[in-house]
Amino acid sequence: MKSKVVEIALPPGTHNDLEAISLAAFKKVKKTPPPNAVITVLKRSIDARGKKPIYRLKVRIGEAETPAVERTTQDSGYRQVENSRSIIVVGAGPAGYFAALELIMEGYKPVVLDRGKDVRDRRRDLKNIQQLGLVDPHSNYCYGEGGAGTYSDGKLYTRARKRGDYQRVIEILIEHGAPEDIRIDAHPHIGSNKLPRIVQAIRETIVRCGGEVHFGHWVTDFILEGGKINGVVVNGEKSMRGEAVILATGHSARDIYHLLHKHKLKIEAKPFALGMRVEHPQSLIDSIQYNMKVRGEHLPASSYGLACQVDDKGVFSFCMCPGGLVVPASTAPGEIVVNGMSLSKRDSPYANAGTVVAVDPREFVNFESDPFVCMDFQAEVEQTVFAAGDGTQAAPAQRLTDFCNGVLSADLPNSSYIPGLLSRRVDEILPRHIVLALQKGVQQFNRKLNGYYTREAVVIATESRTSAPVKIPRDKDSLMHPQVVGLFPCGEGAGYAGGIASAAMDGQKVARATVLLLAE
Repeated sequence: MKSKVVEIALPPGTHNDLEAISLAAFKKVKKTPPPNAVITVLKRSIDARGKKPIYRLKVRIGEAETPAVERTTQDSGYRQVENSRSIIVVGAGPAGYFAALELIMEGYKPVVLDRGKDVRDRRRDLKNIQQLGLVDPHSNYCYGEGGAGTYSDGKLYTRARKRGDYQRVIEILIEHGAPEDIRIDAHPHIGSNKLPRIVQAIRETIVRCGGEVHFGHWVTDFILEGGKINGVVVNGEKSMRGEAVILATGHSARDIYHLLHKHKLKIEAKPFALGMRVEHPQSLIDSIQYNMKVRGEHLPASSYGLACQVDDKGVFSFCMCPGGLVVPASTAPGEIVVNGMSLSKRDSPYANAGTVVAVDPREFVNFESDPFVCMDFQAEVEQTVFAAGDGTQAAPAQRLTDFCNGVLSADLPNSSYIPGLLSRRVDEILPRHIVLALQKGVQQFNRKLNGYYTREAVVIATESRTSAPVKIPRDKDSLMHPQVVGLFPCGEGAGYAGGIASAAMDGQKVARATVLLLAE
């Protein structure tokens, strides 16, 4: 029989049963399954719009073919590049590491520099933040191997699939140990407990092929000669040269923006978003989304995505983590920043999401002359929130209903946030215009997700690292900075990505652009 793609619906519990999938697929095409029939699941998602949630699957039916040979990193096109021309890659996050892999495939040697520690040693610094409130400005939830993505759930969904080969990113992750389910899930994720070994495996591929990865290498200056970049200075003393520099430093490397500005290289204020993280009981979100009192064992922790307009400003949920944890994401002492993450099973009793308001540079009178207006506003809010606390990473918090009604919470619900919560008037700590938009937005969210507005939910300040507040411009065709030959801004920190998958795709694209420059 000829291959045919069909869509089927199955109840939870049968969505992984190959026999049930086969019967449903052949029933759809009104045929009896032949002995040599092969069913391949192409896509899988949950549809909770009806009375009961169901799984929707897109499957291909056909006859048995020669089994595909499982691809490994040994046969994926990576070359031996130890003696090849070197390119500096600043940052070991998804943009940096995927750029490095792409360079190896093109026959160039990546030299990856990261200010933080490798993924294993980085855990000690995360423990210090969680339990002692000590923030290492070079190794934390944002800095270190894998970047911010390593400890933020590992969500791989992106709307920016036209920017690159999304499926190729997925296959590379699978080659390095990611679960194969990410190939078919509509909203794939890996989990912060599994990502570290995947990130480590990517590094091992880079090193095995002759590339270099250096930790504890903080870029403190650029080597600029005659309008071209020829390398970087690390830790204030060591020069490292390469034929080009890919700058993939992530959304929180404020010192890199200042370094660019010091050299009179153009940067721009960029829109971002700021607000709070809202944590609900996961059971409450499940009951709303699945229309049942208790979530069935074959259904995952449910999620949501909410957005509305309040006085012409966007208010939206961000980085929703079902069955997740709220974690401290500060990158320097004297600030409070929170983020969310989930483990692979998403089995925490809590659900959390950033709930934020769009901030536009045009809100500031000097936005045209000062590229730091958004970044300075971001930092000021983070420091103000810290000052309202007790000098640790314990975060100011308020019940959601109290936040909207402007009263101090007499007590707070249990939370996943390990450093602890402090009952504070978050509605008085955050900027007034942000608070007003959030209060109105929450009421609109409740109309879309009835039950969202509840005293069992807690708001935790502050969610502020949604994206970079500064953009590093690059030429549309060459992808280089318009003032410096060989300098390639890349990924989320440069303003061209927003998450693991889009950052990885941008890293690949910039690596190819770098190769084109050097081939001229």
